[in-house]
Amino acid sequence: MGSIILLVAVFALMYFFMIRPQRKRAAERAAMLRAADIGDEVATVGGVIGKIVAVEEQNDVLCLEVDTDVELRVQRRAVGEILNSAAADSDSAGDSAVTDGVNESE
Repeated sequence: MGSIILLVAVFALMYFFMIRPQRKRAAERAAMLRAADIGDEVATVGGVIGKIVAVEEQNDVLCLEVDTDVELRVQRRAVGEILNSAAADSDSAGDSAVTDGVNESE
């Protein structure tokens, strides 16, 4: 009887320390990939940095502009992180102007 309780306790610990955090990270990544939209600056898992200029929903493909007149088509799952979100930039644009510390009246 004691060994069954120990076995259940080990499985419970494995669930709370291994399986549950892994599922949480997978859900956060899926939400990040769904949120990637036109205007966002992203970095792929291969290290390519670019701005999303088009989204092909049926193929789950993003077009990234990596330089002037240079576009790459990558699968949505290749996005490693969103560096700058266009939605966050537009929300903060109306708050206050960011200055570089130079006095404009000089």
